[in-house]
Amino acid sequence: MAAAEASPLGAYVVMCLLTGVRTEEARALTWDHVDLDGNAAVDPPIPPYVAVWRSVRAHGDTKIQRSRRTLQLSERAVRALREHQVRQAEQRLLAGDLWQASELVFCTSVGSELDASNVRREFRKITKAAGLGEQWAPRELRTSFVSLMSGSGVPVEEIARLAGHSSSRTTEVVYRRELRPVITTGAEVMDKIFSAS
Repeated sequence: MAAAEASPLGAYVVMCLLTGVRTEEARALTWDHVDLDGNAAVDPPIPPYVAVWRSVRAHGDTKIQRSRRTLQLSERAVRALREHQVRQAEQRLLAGDLWQASELVFCTSVGSELDASNVRREFRKITKAAGLGEQWAPRELRTSFVSLMSGSGVPVEEIARLAGHSSSRTTEVVYRRELRPVITTGAEVMDKIFSAS
């Protein structure tokens, strides 16, 4: 995330990594589907959120119906999106009459839709600057989200819900990468059981 700060995709990287949204969902996101303030005056309070209801797929909908979801934004994601909003307003002024009023959260310097190949190219610059090389793709932000959640003990069913997967099997088989090379659960449980004797 530090390497992404100077990039036009900085907020994109932060939001995708911290929410697990698909790259085609992030590219279709409009400001009317982002609430950076929430509403503490209602019961229950509404936190800052992103409503993932669209994608850049041909029909404009998310990959599957279950992929439509509204996700609370972390404080770091809110901060990144606020800074991005300010930079985008500056870009709009610089572009003048060339600006396309698309209301996209992530767009080109003239407000038009981001092309997937341009996102990949810029993302590879970020991973190179971070010392990770240039073989990475933006979709790996989603894999990282799933793996980090799993490594932090979040149940796979909840991760599947957050990621908008149709089943937890997709989450486990396709997205989750074990962060620990050694599976420790069995030994930890047995040590607890037999440490008392």
